[in-house]
Amino acid sequence: MTLRGWNVEDKAHRGDEALTAVTEQDFRELRAHGFDFARLLVFWDDLEPRPGRYSEDYLRRIGRVLDWAERYGVRVVLDLHQDVFGPAFGHRGIPAWATRTDALPFTAHPDDWFAEYFEPAVQRAFTHLYEDEDLRRAQARAWHVLAARFARHPAVLGYDLINEPMGELRPGEDLAGAARRIERDQLTPMYNRLADSVRSADPDAWLFVEPTPIVGEGVPTGLGRIDDPRVVYAPHFYNTAMEAGADYDPASGWIEAYEAAVTRYPAQYGVPVVVGEWGPLNSALPHMNRFYREAMASLGRYSSGWAGYVWCRGGGYCALDAAGNFRPNKELTAEPYAEAVAGTVRSAAYDATSGVYRLTYTAARRGSRVTELSLPPGRWRITVRGKATVRRDPAGRARVLAAPGGRVSVTVVR
Repeated sequence: MTLRGWNVEDKAHRGDEALTAVTEQDFRELRAHGFDFARLLVFWDDLEPRPGRYSEDYLRRIGRVLDWAERYGVRVVLDLHQDVFGPAFGHRGIPAWATRTDALPFTAHPDDWFAEYFEPAVQRAFTHLYEDEDLRRAQARAWHVLAARFARHPAVLGYDLINEPMGELRPGEDLAGAARRIERDQLTPMYNRLADSVRSADPDAWLFVEPTPIVGEGVPTGLGRIDDPRVVYAPHFYNTAMEAGADYDPASGWIEAYEAAVTRYPAQYGVPVVVGEWGPLNSALPHMNRFYREAMASLGRYSSGWAGYVWCRGGGYCALDAAGNFRPNKELTAEPYAEAVAGTVRSAAYDATSGVYRLTYTAARRGSRVTELSLPPGRWRITVRGKATVRRDPAGRARVLAAPGGRVSVTVVR
């Protein structure tokens, strides 16, 4: 299985207006562009506005969005999202009633919101979330409620247990050392607790676990083993300078350093990688075409998929402009790929320069014989070598039916 898609969100509305910015059109357009995956942001502060009181209206709204995703064949991961902890600090995520700061100071940084993670009150709030027994139980209950409600929904692939977790630096620690300690001593036990809670309601979904965002600087994670058979490592792929609006520096070696760092954990624990967020603030800068080509090639080497940030119309991170066209260079994210391969993949790669996708696999001897290809808009020619036939689907898909055990080569050319 390969996942290619985008984050879908509504951070602007809450309460009675929660998720109103997410529409059926979002999922129709995702599929029309060849994407099969959405990471849907949901918020604990909307789910449980008061301790122990879960919003039935919010759950219905999430369900409606999932119904749209199912209608267009888009798989969804529910991301229980936080930015700078939550509304106590002017953002979204963990409810104010679950925020404990020990009266430490907080200063807002409107021009650099990520700097707010290093404010003493925010860091202490993370410590209490990880260490206070009542908050641990509350977080686990919230996940049980979500999983129990959506375990049987056909669109739900899995759950992203917390977005971009951070923590509290200790005196004398550098950022990389603090990140590894937080991941080892606080995030690993938290993920195991939340896995148990989800599994009490949903035995089958995939559990997406994130390191701290520091991995984006090429720092290997300190996460330990999560004791569950269906875990996905879900780091984010951001660069500090590009987040601030700078251009990509091809000579920096950042993509290579990130790839080297991010592949250690899955190699050690035998889990797949799906990158949960990526993409620059300004995609129109001179080196961004090269960035997208090199980033897509890198993601194709080590990941089982990704979700770009973010599927919306507008400026900044939005994938589309106001007219619904890709913003500069973001069209490079739409390329042919195999959503599902009925067999063992030998090689799979897309050459953006030539516009050629090649897939080689050995067809399974048992089970499904159908390999599913996803094609973005355009005129694509498909050829197959081996004992196989191909059938086109008007909805931007193609299906390859192969004889059991045979070697199959598929070429897709623009």
